[in-house]
Amino acid sequence: MLRLLIVDDEDIITDGLFEVFHKLMPDKLDVCKAYSGKEALQWLQRTRIDIVLTDISMPGMSGLELSEEIRMYWPRCKIVFLTGYSEFDYAYQAIQMQNARYLLKTEGYGKVTEVVQDVIREIHHGTQMSALVEQSLEQRYALEFAAQGDYIRHLLQESHVLCQDRDVLVDEFRKLNMPLEPTLPVAMVSAQLAYPEGTTYSERSEMVSQARMIWNSYFSGQTRHIGIVDKHGDLLWLLQPSEEAEEKFYGHLIRYLQGTLELISETCLESLNLTITFIIGSSSCEWASITKQAERLRQLQQMKLADGLPLITTDRIEREVPSEQKDTGRIAQKAEVLAAHLEAGKRERFYETLADMTGCMLHPCANVQRTVEAYYSIALVLLSAINRSGLQEQFGDYGKLMRLDEHPSLKEGIHYLNQIADRLFSFKQQDEAEKATSVIDRICQYIEAHLSEDLSLVRLAEINYFNPSYLSRFFKQEKGINLSEYIDQCRLRQAKELLKASELKVREVSVYVGYEAAHSFTRFFKKATGMTPQEYRDSYHAG
Repeated sequence: MLRLLIVDDEDIITDGLFEVFHKLMPDKLDVCKAYSGKEALQWLQRTRIDIVLTDISMPGMSGLELSEEIRMYWPRCKIVFLTGYSEFDYAYQAIQMQNARYLLKTEGYGKVTEVVQDVIREIHHGTQMSALVEQSLEQRYALEFAAQGDYIRHLLQESHVLCQDRDVLVDEFRKLNMPLEPTLPVAMVSAQLAYPEGTTYSERSEMVSQARMIWNSYFSGQTRHIGIVDKHGDLLWLLQPSEEAEEKFYGHLIRYLQGTLELISETCLESLNLTITFIIGSSSCEWASITKQAERLRQLQQMKLADGLPLITTDRIEREVPSEQKDTGRIAQKAEVLAAHLEAGKRERFYETLADMTGCMLHPCANVQRTVEAYYSIALVLLSAINRSGLQEQFGDYGKLMRLDEHPSLKEGIHYLNQIADRLFSFKQQDEAEKATSVIDRICQYIEAHLSEDLSLVRLAEINYFNPSYLSRFFKQEKGINLSEYIDQCRLRQAKELLKASELKVREVSVYVGYEAAHSFTRFFKKATGMTPQEYRDSYHAG
């Protein structure tokens, strides 16, 4: 989903354009508005913006001055200058800018919508062309890229040791023509791919390659980066601002990653049917800490709520997590992995780990003490999950979990563990469905209680911890209508009630339901009912 920001200090123009584009393509275009350059900056700092439709001449900050800030925050953003001024200087400056267009307000809504639709098509076409260019570049630098990836994997083994000598690190980076700077901190992003069911190994490899090309097409220019496939089969990217990026961009890097990854996620889903979950490190780290940072991102991936959702999560930990105790053995490690998969609802990975553990237990040469330890480690994971989820009554007598001697054989005991796990996943699946309904209900309740406030897709996503595009699809999937349609229905219903049952003026009613300008409210109401608000009130009292 692309995001359009409308900026004009004349509220009648801003509101009018907002209404036009709000209805134009609600599934594909998220529309925001600002009444000044300063307010527009807040949007740019808050979320990714793909197209800006702005007046050139505004008090405080002109459209041309605003465009300089746009380039810093979202360099791929397209700009359409809309103004009542036709002076040559203004037009000339706007036309000279890359990714910018120029329109006069006198050309009307039809021309404006036509230009914005052209820009949208240009964005989609540009993405496809960028991917083709990146494909040829990737073929050209394949060998160099492979060597760089091997070196990053080498560093990830023990970065705190391998990165101690800065001079050696700098020399290695130079020899391998690494795209990153070894003397500067690096941001890290973990990406877990959920492949379509039935894909083969070669098909998965091709998808990884295409996902890399999509990544490169979006991140080229403002960042330098390298991505590898880690030992777990997930993608791991390391990034730094490019040498051309302004100093201000460094503080904006994490927000830039969030917004751009949202586009990458959508492109991969639409073009490859590939769902990707991204985890972003909370801040850039020194090279000596990349092993610890990668392990942290891996842990967060394991603790995701569920597979198959295109989530983008940023690690919010602001202080360093205390280092864990020394390794207490392979069984303890696998039990932790088992617990993480169970908590995250990863059925397939859970049973892979469980089969690995129980296969060792059933081996003819297995050590008796280690076998017993393994059984109780698994049983304790399942018992903790039952107690933590409050499912004691649903399971009834589950005491045999912690009494291996009550099973006729070890094989029967392992079969019992699998049965308990099956029931836990069934309960979890049912609970996830109920949670989805609960989330939508909570969003609907918030909307109905805050009709006079900011109900933009970005705001609703922020308070519910979704990325905006996923929230839009999720809401329509659960409710059967677009989020914007639902908000309009709530505003219309509330407006009717206020017009019938209160003495509020039409202007006051418009504010109550989220319209700062009464004329915008009147247009909205008449379009929905065929009557102006005053006509509706008069007809109700007359009847």
